Amino acid sequence: MRTFNSLWREMRPGQWSKNLLIFAGLVFDGKLLQGTLLGEVVIGFVLLCMVTSSVYLLNDLVDLESDRKHPVKRLRPLASGEITPGQTRLLALLLAIVALFASLLLDSGLVLVFIGYLMLQLLYVRWLRNVALIDLLSITAGFVLRVLAGVVIVEVSSFSPWLYICSALLALFLAVAKRRQELLLLADQAAKIRVAFRHYNLALLDDMLRLVMTSTFIAYLIYATEAETIRVANTNSALITIPFVLYGLLRYLWLIHVKKSLAAPDELLSMDRPLQLTIALWAISFLMILYVPGSVSS
Repeated sequence: MRTFNSLWREMRPGQWSKNLLIFAGLVFDGKLLQGTLLGEVVIGFVLLCMVTSSVYLLNDLVDLESDRKHPVKRLRPLASGEITPGQTRLLALLLAIVALFASLLLDSGLVLVFIGYLMLQLLYVRWLRNVALIDLLSITAGFVLRVLAGVVIVEVSSFSPWLYICSALLALFLAVAKRRQELLLLADQAAKIRVAFRHYNLALLDDMLRLVMTSTFIAYLIYATEAETIRVANTNSALITIPFVLYGLLRYLWLIHVKKSLAAPDELLSMDRPLQLTIALWAISFLMILYVPGSVSS
């Protein structure tokens, strides 16, 4: 039982929240209330979690020695010796095979997306993560593929291309933010623990963070005014969600610059109540606009 619990923790279920992007096609194409499609996307979500966990396991195998020197990652089950590399390797292989086989039964297009995701992650683990800037773009591509997985299952009819752009920019924002926080946390040991940090400094990452944040907000502005599903549901109503997006982005900057938080973006979200409330209000507002006609005046 202890080994099972350790393997479960090594799969990083706390990271599965990122896979909720697979629901974007269902929600923003106006098909959330279609029970059959919802069930298929839920299954797709479970399979995507299996695929991403197999990649996390592989990544931890490759990073085993450096993780043992990391102040936080050394506590992971593999790095701390709770589980063996052999057990980790076997679980990674099992998760990938089962997920690919099941996705083929669910949707032939989905298995292609998963294969593309796995190939990208293998390249990232072995090579791309050590190439300046390309490492961040590779992470971004992984998030876009999460969205695409849901789009393939749903076979969307009015899904705005701007959602791909918003998802990509938000993912890039989080990737840059995480890189910045790790650089500060590891300080002089950063380059020794991870090769990628040899190519970055705080000034560059701060400039990138500002650029990507601004681009994310502009892309969302365009989506909120141009998306077909929104215009059909309630013209211009999505504009009321813009303050939530702006506040969420600014709140994050305030936390890292004023409060000097060194937590990774996902960890910060789990701790900061105003951020959680902002996301909840944004989600409720958007769902009402799309699925409760007349609930928000245009």
